[in-house]
Amino acid sequence: MIQIAVVTGASSGIGAATARRLAAEGFHVLAAARRPDRLTELVDGIRAAGGSATAVVCDVTSDESVAALAAEAVSLPGPVTLLVNNAGGARGLDPVESGSVDDWQWMYDVNVLGTLRVTQALLPALEESGAGTIVVISSTAGFTVYEGGGGYTAAKHAQTAMAGTLRLELCGRPVRVIEIDPGMVQTDEFSLVRFGGDAERAAAVYEGVAEPLLAEDIADCVAWCATRPHHVNVDRLVVRPLAQAAQHKVHRVR
Repeated sequence: MIQIAVVTGASSGIGAATARRLAAEGFHVLAAARRPDRLTELVDGIRAAGGSATAVVCDVTSDESVAALAAEAVSLPGPVTLLVNNAGGARGLDPVESGSVDDWQWMYDVNVLGTLRVTQALLPALEESGAGTIVVISSTAGFTVYEGGGGYTAAKHAQTAMAGTLRLELCGRPVRVIEIDPGMVQTDEFSLVRFGGDAERAAAVYEGVAEPLLAEDIADCVAWCATRPHHVNVDRLVVRPLAQAAQHKVHRVR
């Protein structure tokens, strides 16, 4: 029987790449995000490639929306064995003294409380499967701070803390918790959202970096972790491009 994988934030970037990769690995992917047109395009592409997928419009900041996602997941034929908490994002690059409270609130709501809602809603099904896996897509910002990143790093630190706590609390139950922490990943939307649609500022983030990570690189990490034998728990996988030795150490070709 086919296994069900739920991927949040699946309409673009890492989420879309992960949905495509997991479908290629044989999962039926329940792709969840807020934009129905993007989801339809994604699912159509997966099916055209011979994979299996369903689209569900979901806002992870809404209790009702997440409950509907969970109901859809358990209605599908097959056990829900994998949840990829990918929905998230950053807004702004302002110092703490002038940071927008609204931006900080949004980042906490999406990255932290969104992960909490979806995990709580799907945990019973994951446990019932007898071999559940929860993947949390956090960030190197979850353990390293940087100027202008106070709101985002605070949210990602909280997300990392939640993943570690959940792993302790689920010890002895058949659900493993895997945290994946990407460094510099070039996607179509992450930096655009962060800078309010300013394409020039978004492009400057990757300027001179010959080979930043791509969404497909992170999808590859998710697939590898999720397809290990179930007794193997990859607690934390930190992945950066070769050009990025640390948060503040990036080789740029001028």
